[in-house]
Formats: sequence, C-alpha cells, structure tokens
Amino acid sequence: MAAWDRAYLQVYTGDGKGKTTAALGLALRAAGAGLRVFIAQFAKGTGTAELASLGRFADLVTVRQYGRPGFIREAPTADDIAAARGGLREAREAVASGRFDVVILDEANIATHLGLITTEELLEVADLAAGRVEIVITGRSADPRVIERADLVTEMREVKHYHAKGVPARRGIEH
Repeated sequence: MAAWDRAYLQVYTGDGKGKTTAALGLALRAAGAGLRVFIAQFAKGTGTAELASLGRFADLVTVRQYGRPGFIREAPTADDIAAARGGLREAREAVASGRFDVVILDEANIATHLGLITTEELLEVADLAAGRVEIVITGRSADPRVIERADLVTEMREVKHYHAKGVPARRGIEH
C-alpha cells in the first residue's frame, strides 16, 4: 500500500484542455514515487505521446483503452457500450485486487454522459476504493453526484484555444 493513511477521490472536469494530461501527470508522479497505477481510458482507442512516455514505467503503470479510434460523434454503437462496460469491469477488478495504489478513470465522465456506463456504476467503483486506492475521474460533463462525492474537484475552463482558429492537434503537444 502507498505511504499514506487515506486515499481520496479526485475529479478533473470542465471544457478546457488538460484533464487527461493532468491525470497522466499524476500517474507519472505516482510511478516516480514507486506507486502502482492502473489507467482505464474510456471512449479512447488511439496511442498518444503521453502513453508512450508512461510505457517506460511498464512495471508500475498499466494502461488499458476501452474505445475505438476517434471521437464518438453520433449515438454510441453497441461496440462502444460493450468496450466501456468491459473497461468498467476491469477498473472494478483493479480497485478490488489490492495491486494498485492509484486508479485513473480517464474520460469516465464522458462515458456516463454518453450513456456507455451509468453514474451509479462509476460511483460503485469509487466506493469500492473506500480510502484505500486513490481514484481520479476525468472528462467534461461530470455528473453533479460525482462532483458531490469527490474530495477534490478541478475544473479546467477554456478561456482561449488556438483550435478555434483551425490549428490541428500537434504531435507532442495535444496528441
């Protein structure tokens, strides 16, 4: 177990850039301290430079993706739902296993917003951690019940973004 006496529930939400990056930064910090991290990425299925960097900590950081490449732009498909439900099952197992100190549920807020999983199911996983495993939930559109249950909530607010001027995602910066 980690060198603390209580773990907390953290939420990174809002319409601004940086929620996943903040969570993966925390994963990097945790791995640097020798903690074991499980990252479940919902509604994502593509590699990024951030994930490639975390691959260097493969003995401490486990990353699983539960989505297909690209964004869900229309109603979720049966495959989208099945992938997210499988991710929720694996996240629950990771929390219950006692093998991980930190579990990051990346884009889980979006997964609940899109109906891939329910907010109740997400909160059940958080409750299972019960002060033993640090849980981080990311994604815009956080359900008010998730915010209420959290010990720490950070809202990323977009003030200005060059994407609005047509700048595509850049390797090593946004991708």
